[in-house]
Amino acid sequence: MKNIGIKISIFLNYFVFAILLNSVGIVIAKSINVYHVSESQASLLEAFKDLPIAIVSFLIASFLPRFGYKKAMLGGLVLVFFGCLVMIFGNSFVYTKILFLSIGISFALIKLSVYSLIGIVTETKKEHSSLMSSIEGFFMVGIAVAYMLFPAFYSDDENSWLNVYYLLCALILISFIFLLFSKIEYKVEAIGSSLKEDLMESVKLMVIPLVLVFIISAFLFVMIEQGIMTWLPRFNEKIFLFSEKLSVRMAIIFALSLALGRFVAGYLTKRMSWVYLVIICIVISGAILLIVLPQLNVDVNTLAKIESIADVPLLGFILPLIGLFIAPIYPLLNSTVLSSLPKSLHSPMSGLIIIFSALGGTIGSRIVGELFESIGGAKAFYFLLIPMILLILFVILIDRMSKKQVAL
Repeated sequence: MKNIGIKISIFLNYFVFAILLNSVGIVIAKSINVYHVSESQASLLEAFKDLPIAIVSFLIASFLPRFGYKKAMLGGLVLVFFGCLVMIFGNSFVYTKILFLSIGISFALIKLSVYSLIGIVTETKKEHSSLMSSIEGFFMVGIAVAYMLFPAFYSDDENSWLNVYYLLCALILISFIFLLFSKIEYKVEAIGSSLKEDLMESVKLMVIPLVLVFIISAFLFVMIEQGIMTWLPRFNEKIFLFSEKLSVRMAIIFALSLALGRFVAGYLTKRMSWVYLVIICIVISGAILLIVLPQLNVDVNTLAKIESIADVPLLGFILPLIGLFIAPIYPLLNSTVLSSLPKSLHSPMSGLIIIFSALGGTIGSRIVGELFESIGGAKAFYFLLIPMILLILFVILIDRMSKKQVAL
C-alpha cells in the first residue's frame, strides 16, 4: 500500500506539470499573436523553461536525497503556483518568461524526485521500464489535456485565455494538498557529505562511456520531440492555415499519439529488444517527415482559414501521428541507464539526463524557431532528420557497448 501511495503522488504531480511545461508551444503562438513578438523572440521561452531545469538539476541532483523528495516536490508546487498568478496579473511577454522560469525550476525538483522514487518503488529492470513508460505516457495525457484546456478559454477578448491559469492554480493546490498528506517513507543515502562532493559525483558519472553515450542520446531525442511539440501549433496555423483555436486543438493528436506510444512501449519492451524497438520507431518517424513535408511546399497564402476539423486535410492528421513512433524512445533510454546503476546513483544520474534533455529541448526549439522565421515552417522541420540519424547511430553504439560490458 505504501508503494501505491507514492505512485499516485508521482502520477498526480507529473500530470499537473505536463500541462504547465508543455503549454510553451501554445504560449509561444499566443505571444506572437497577442504580444506581437517574432518567432525567434518567442522561441526564447523554451530557454527560460529548459535552462533553469538544467542548472537546478546540476546543482541539486546529488543533494536531493538528503533534502528529501517530498519537500522538493512541495517547494516546486508552491513556486509554480505563484508563477501562474504573476502571469495572470502581469499579462505581457516579460511575464511569460517569469512564468516559464518558475515552471523550469519547479519541474527540475519534481522530475528529479519522480525519477529517483521510481527506482525506490520498483525491484526489477522490467518493472522499472514498465513504470517509467507508464508515467511518461500519463505525462503525455496531461499534454493532451493542455491542448484541450487552453482553447476552451479563447474568445474575442485577447486576454480571456489568461483565465486558464486560475484553473491551473486550483490543480496545483489540489496536488499540493494530496502530496502534503501522502507518506513517503523511503530513504536513499546521499552519496556525498557536502554539496561540493555531490556535484563531483555527478560529474564523475559523465566519464563512464555508456553513461556519456546515453545522455547524448537523450539530448538528441528531446531536440526532436521539443522541436515538433513546441512549434506544431504555430506550424498548423501558418502552414495548414488552421484557425488559432483549431491549431492548438489539432496538436492534441501529437500528444495523444505520444501517450499511446509510451503505454504501448511498456507492453512491447517485455516482448522484444528495446534497441530494435527504438530503431524501428526512429526510421518510421523519419519516413513520415519525408512523406509529408515535400507535399507542403505550396503557396497556401491565398487559401481561406480552416475553422472546422471536418475541413482539415489528410496531411494535417498524418504529421502529428509521428508522436506514436517517437514516444517509446525517451523512457526506454532513461530506464535502461537508470536500472543499470545502483539506486544511490539514481538521483545524480537523473540530474544528468534532465540537464542534457533540457539543453536538447532548448537548442532544438531555438533552431526550429530561427529556421521557421527565415525559411518557413515546412522546410524548418527537415532539420529534425539530422538528430534522428545521429540517434540511430548512438543507439547502435549503446547496444554494442552494453554487450561488450565496457562500462556499468
